Amino acid sequence: MTVKKTMAFGWRVYGLGVMALGMACLAFGDFDPGQPVPKNFPARTALAYAAGVFMVIAAGAVEWRRTAAWGAAALTVYYALFVVILMNGRLLLRDYAIFVTYENIAMQLAITAGGLIIYATTARIDAARAARLTHLGRLAFGVCALVFGGAHFVYMKNTAPMVPTWLPPTQEFWGYATGVGFVAAGVAILTGVQARLAAILLTAMLVSFGLLANGRILLADHSSHWNWTESAVNLAVVGAAWVVADMLARPRR
Repeated sequence: MTVKKTMAFGWRVYGLGVMALGMACLAFGDFDPGQPVPKNFPARTALAYAAGVFMVIAAGAVEWRRTAAWGAAALTVYYALFVVILMNGRLLLRDYAIFVTYENIAMQLAITAGGLIIYATTARIDAARAARLTHLGRLAFGVCALVFGGAHFVYMKNTAPMVPTWLPPTQEFWGYATGVGFVAAGVAILTGVQARLAAILLTAMLVSFGLLANGRILLADHSSHWNWTESAVNLAVVGAAWVVADMLARPRR
């Protein structure tokens, strides 16, 4: 399978984001907050270090074409099985009535979708199977975008303060505007109507979040594990959105 060179940019951003998450696990000796493991879980700290090492190695593999497929496959299995189903699935059973539960799952699912698409576009598998896997990854990412948009409306009191005060007209305006942007992008990606344009604009919007929101907060308090992981997750999701945009640009067989 011939892979476009432009596709590699999305891979590399995705890989850097997951690698940053792994490095945060190693630096703080704790799991990413999006990977909820009970505080009293046996050998929790050792497992956090192991997860960090795994993510760094697997994400590093994504950075090279020859190893991208197995690195993406490893991350897809880890996030789908352990993070989304086992870790967050436990919380879903308990906190199913709380919207933030779905937002947290969507964050991890978006990273899963990115890994799945990278695997499908780099592995030596038949075109029909690759098409099914990329389609599944696209649908999963589209659903995640809808959940992200819903979170902006449900938690506007938390969303608005993330917007710099100097940005006109108001913080609430941008909170609602970006919420609408997420929903519109999700609908476009799911339906296929202007899907690539939507994925490109969504990627740009996520980049602006990293610069104006996450980056600003990280600079204000760079000793916070939460701030580091939030920036890393945003970078990984930027990579996933970029991968979706690049995948939609590839000619269909």
